[in-house]
Order: sequence, then C-alpha cells, then structure tokens
Amino acid sequence: MKIVETGFLGLLLIVSVVGFSQKEQVTDTLLKEKKLSLNVDIVSRYLWRGQCWGGNYMAVQPSAEYAITSGLSIGSWATTNFKKDYFYPDNENYYKGYREIDFYASYQLTDFLQVQIWDYYWPSVSRVEGVSNRFFNYGPTSSQTVDAILYFDFSEGYRFPFNATISTLVGGNDYRYGKNINPKRNYTTYMELGYTFNLFQNIELLASSGVVLNNQAEYYNFANYDKPSFVNLSLKAIKEISLSDNVMMPISLNYVHNGATKNTDFFGKNFLVAGVSFGY
Repeated sequence: MKIVETGFLGLLLIVSVVGFSQKEQVTDTLLKEKKLSLNVDIVSRYLWRGQCWGGNYMAVQPSAEYAITSGLSIGSWATTNFKKDYFYPDNENYYKGYREIDFYASYQLTDFLQVQIWDYYWPSVSRVEGVSNRFFNYGPTSSQTVDAILYFDFSEGYRFPFNATISTLVGGNDYRYGKNINPKRNYTTYMELGYTFNLFQNIELLASSGVVLNNQAEYYNFANYDKPSFVNLSLKAIKEISLSDNVMMPISLNYVHNGATKNTDFFGKNFLVAGVSFGY
C-alpha cells in the first residue's frame, strides 16, 4: 500500500491541492459529477503485501469511495474475520482475531500517476498490554500508521501495461530501537512492480513483485528485519461478471509467495486466496 523523501511528498501533495483549489470552482456541473462507489469483498483469508493476518479464516472487506472531482477522491476500507482471540504466541490462537479500518485520500496528478495518503487503523480485538487502541495516537505504542504512496498505472491505453507502487510510512507506529531506549522513525519503504496480461474470456492475469527495503522497525512482521526481502511475489487471475448495468461481481484467485528468508515459519510462505467482490 516508496523510496520517496517525505518532504517532497508533502510538498507535492500541497501543490496539487492548492492547484486544484485555484483551478476548480464549485458549480452545479461539478456537483453532478460527484460519485459514490461501494464495494464488498469476501476473501478466503486476509493478505496484505505478503503479510498474513488472522490465519486461514474468511474475511469480509467493505469499502466506500467518494469522488469529489474527477481527480480528487476520499474513501475508507475495512476488514475483519469476526474472531475474538488475539495475540497468544504460545498456542494456535496467535493472531486469530483482528480488525482494521483505513481512511484515504487520492489525487490523480496525470493519467498514469496518482498520489495517495492512507491512514491504517488496526486496533486489537482484546486488550493487549503496551498497545494503545486510541484513535489519532501516532506514537510508538499506537495502532495507527500513515502511508504516503505514489502509484503509477499504465495498465490501460499503454503498449506495456505496467503498474508500480512506491510506499513510505511517514507517521504512526513505525519506530526502530537502537542501543538507547529512544525510538526513531524508520520510514519503512515498500516498492512493487506489476504487469497485466489480458487473456481469453475477459480474464486478467496480474503478476507482481513487492519488496520491503528497510524493515528495522519490524512493521512487516513476516519479513527480514535486517535486509530487503521480496515479501509479495504474486500471480492473480480476475474474471469480472456484470450482474446489471451498475453492479459488478469480479471473482479472483491469487497465489502469493513470501520470499523472506526469516520470520515466515508461523503462517508459512505460500498462500492461495480466493475472492469475490460486489461493486456498485
């Protein structure tokens, strides 16, 4: 969900928003162009960038996006497997229960480049000592993280349908600890490159490779902490089915390999995730 200097990202976002406010006026025409998109995903398990959460349990993932203009959107995304147990490392309930509620804003700079700011909020389902579930807490013990993303998408209208993600954590619980007890922000960075193949019967095949570059804060639990690791090597097939003019139902099958050399023993390195979506 980088390597990018955080100051550059902030300046780029501010300039884009200011430019938008100067050029766009709120008119009746613009109001008519506002659009609300709703979606619900049902997946066989929850994987994020090669990281498995909640074990092998079905997850429900609702989302909503509101297009303020053709270029500026805000939205939210959530996931849960409805389990209640959490973080008992000595038995099978390890990370069985979880919940996550994310908020984001995105701005389309060009037809292929989008800037995104995500706020990940993942409070524990039960009380955990040393972990704060308080919202708007971005300190070392928080359950909240801010992710700044540059997303390049050449999948439509270009000769070579590549996409690329550069993601850097710029706020929240992303701290590393050295010899002293004072934590320092790590700016954990993840990069991903993907390619889209259009197959027969309107089936898309998405191949991607994602790497964590600096994981000293151990934000990616199931990855190397001391060196870069390819945590998200995936091949995903998608078939989109139209139920009506406004309702779509994509179905997907995703194979993911976590190529990290350490910290993958608990959930393993290979995952197969099936999913169905309902979008409006």
